Amino acid sequence: MKEVNLMPHTNFLVNAAKSGDVLAMNQLVKQWQKRIYNFSYKYFNDYDLAMEVTQKTFISMNKNLRKLKEDALFKSWLYRIAANYCHEEVRKQQKRWVFPFMKVQGQHDNKDIENTVSRSTHENPEQVYGSKELKTVLKKALATLPEEQRMVVIMKEYEGLKIREIAEIMEISENTVKSRLYYALGSLKKLLDQWNVNRETVQYEI
Repeated sequence: MKEVNLMPHTNFLVNAAKSGDVLAMNQLVKQWQKRIYNFSYKYFNDYDLAMEVTQKTFISMNKNLRKLKEDALFKSWLYRIAANYCHEEVRKQQKRWVFPFMKVQGQHDNKDIENTVSRSTHENPEQVYGSKELKTVLKKALATLPEEQRMVVIMKEYEGLKIREIAEIMEISENTVKSRLYYALGSLKKLLDQWNVNRETVQYEI
């Protein structure tokens, strides 16, 4: 009889791991390690810091999983742990990292914010601005965003998390998530325009 290789459902693994199943715990790490590393790397653009956050996240997951009351909230819970460790590393690295606050000039109503957030569902920055040559540019642009805005952009545009999930992770309202995303995307667009970056060409080197 041919063996069928099925990926166990996350909720099943969480429930089993909470009961002390070591194999289930290891499978959870295997399933989520890459995503948490990619999230951390997008946030810092630094291999060592991303690895540090990833390791701490799964150590914390191992120690505290039994405290998770609802298995269905595992995804948000895990990202919240990673986000908290990112914040912690930022505080440690304050002398190295500078994240100047950037504001978009002018007043905007809720309709503007909803429209921008809706468009962002289909177009992340790399899709909008193009190819490999622009990845370095986008990393530099992301680094200029305030910490909380950068976190929202990475979660939404790169990790594909829903507004509701981001709100749960960051423990803020959905409207606050939308507002931060709106201003962050506006700041990125303004900065890229200032650098003469568009879909067709990069007119400078970093």
